[in-house]
Amino acid sequence: QVQLVESGGGLVQAGGSLRLSCAASGRTSGTYPMGWFRQAPGTGREFVAGISANGNRTYYGNTVEGRFTISRDGFDNTAHLQMNGLKPEDTAVYYCAAADLPVDTVVVVAAGGYDYWGQGTQVTVSS
Repeated sequence: QVQLVESGGGLVQAGGSLRLSCAASGRTSGTYPMGWFRQAPGTGREFVAGISANGNRTYYGNTVEGRFTISRDGFDNTAHLQMNGLKPEDTAVYYCAAADLPVDTVVVVAAGGYDYWGQGTQVTVSS
């Protein structure tokens, strides 16, 4: 079993920055494509950003492109989400995900493509 643990959430004023991190532990079988999703109250889970297993490819949701940056630590199953220019509408629970997919160059966008999920970390942006 693989466990994902997020950290770095919190309360920030509009225009501020936060950095989320996600670390995988347990019976990992290689390096996974990883991603971040978010869910605000009363809404569905929204794709935020994804990164390939080799770290060479990234993809972002339309609402965060240009403000958020996803990265990973080499071939570790550790991912980060640097969030700049935060807006009140970014307020949500942010979830880290990993896909047990033996392909180095794929970015997974669909939530159904991920096999493992973290518990989530709250990000609140005040106006």
